[in-house]
Amino acid sequence: MKLKPAHCLVYAACFALMGNVNAADFIKPTPWSSLVTNDIQRFLPSDEVRTLLAGEDEFISLYRQSMAASQRGIVLIIPDWQHVPTNNAGINFLRKQLNEIGYATLAMTMPDIDWHPADITMPEPTENSETESTTQKNQQADSAPPAKTQQAPHFVTGEPNISEAVLDDYKLKLIARFNALYNSAMDEGGNIIVVAQGASAGLLIEHYASFPNNELNAFISLGSYLPNSIRNQHLNATLSTISPPLLDIFYSEGNPDTLQSVKDRKRWVRKHAKYDYRQRELFGVPSEPEQHERLLKEIDGFLRRLF
Repeated sequence: MKLKPAHCLVYAACFALMGNVNAADFIKPTPWSSLVTNDIQRFLPSDEVRTLLAGEDEFISLYRQSMAASQRGIVLIIPDWQHVPTNNAGINFLRKQLNEIGYATLAMTMPDIDWHPADITMPEPTENSETESTTQKNQQADSAPPAKTQQAPHFVTGEPNISEAVLDDYKLKLIARFNALYNSAMDEGGNIIVVAQGASAGLLIEHYASFPNNELNAFISLGSYLPNSIRNQHLNATLSTISPPLLDIFYSEGNPDTLQSVKDRKRWVRKHAKYDYRQRELFGVPSEPEQHERLLKEIDGFLRRLF
């Protein structure tokens, strides 16, 4: 088929454009922390937003002053990794409601995680999961046609193992930001309390087991765990050695790694005679409004016993 000159020009232009696209450099996606920062600066009141510096790392924090007649202290709020300080798993509720009972709050935005494909592996199946997997396979074999392929084994926790290199890199960034947050809180005076969530709580517990210079009046852990099976097992013993009084809160519908650790944590607390340790279970999921109210009451009661 003979093409008209006009059609030839169109095809030539298309091929030229395709060549430019193929030759273009790879553009990295916008970092998650930058997206969070942009959203916070756009949607939250400007008087709540504070910019802090951790070395060369500039990050956003959210400050709210106490609304009680007398201030009882300041609460540093640390969300789980890859969570925002306005998340609905109790963090945003505490950030606002602790102001009503006498505490200023200072919540931190989280650093980015340097992911690499080789840094994430599926955990080894436990004895229970092997039995469950075998049962499921037998049931599938009985009901499925012979031509079906065998399914991958099912793990009880379903949580991948994150390499220690990723955890340690994230921990360095987290501690740097936490120290900047702590130094900012020193200007408030009074008691300093940490409320930390998930993997961030687990890494901060590891940090305080090394007895850093910055002292806390209380540490409140919300579903603390570490997404590495070996580190998570050690966490049960580690939390019983930190010096601040510790309120260990977990949810009945929370992270499976946390739920499997609660009994072992009590054993280590008894062994190390940590008498200022309290463990509390909240029923349901962390996003339920009823659990938010219960969470606030547990924290308020714990702190009133201390000071």
